[in-house]
Amino acid sequence: MITAIITGDIINSRKAESTEWLPALKGALNQYGSTPKVWEIYRGDSFQLEVSAEKALYAALYLKACMRQYKNLDARIGIGLGEKTHSAGRITESNGSAFRHSGECFDSLKKNTLAIKSEWPELDQEVNGYLSLALLTIERWASNASTIIKTAMENPQLTQTELAKKLGKSQSTISESLTRAGYDEIMQMEKQYRNLISHR
Repeated sequence: MITAIITGDIINSRKAESTEWLPALKGALNQYGSTPKVWEIYRGDSFQLEVSAEKALYAALYLKACMRQYKNLDARIGIGLGEKTHSAGRITESNGSAFRHSGECFDSLKKNTLAIKSEWPELDQEVNGYLSLALLTIERWASNASTIIKTAMENPQLTQTELAKKLGKSQSTISESLTRAGYDEIMQMEKQYRNLISHR
């Protein structure tokens, strides 16, 4: 059974008050289960999360949107796909190839702030190619656009008009922000990732 382990940290965390971004990070991680079994925050600004392999990229993009709502902040994320051979009460004490791949992927991040590692080199090469391109756009997401993206990802069933109402903005603002952020194209990439995973 393949699972995904996300290892991440907050870029520029020391430049902002943790009281500002920490509740948002916890809120985002809580969408996937409870701490400390499914997720844990450690060393102040590092985190680990277990999700299904299919949901891994969506979760990583969602976490980036949550952090990019705050000026100068972002999340650096390594996704590891593999097995979980030991399940402990705390995720940081569990292990298996998914954990190993996640740690290695995270440690190898240099310029890119999001990558994946699995036991399938051709899958990694394809997905990381997509991510390198997507990051050119993601790393330009402004804080207001990130709030819109986060809300859109939390409520995929809402139309732009409904999103506008929820956020107290005009529909044209929502439309322009999502277009500029490459939202549809990035979601298309996420769908392609799920498609590749479903064949494993």
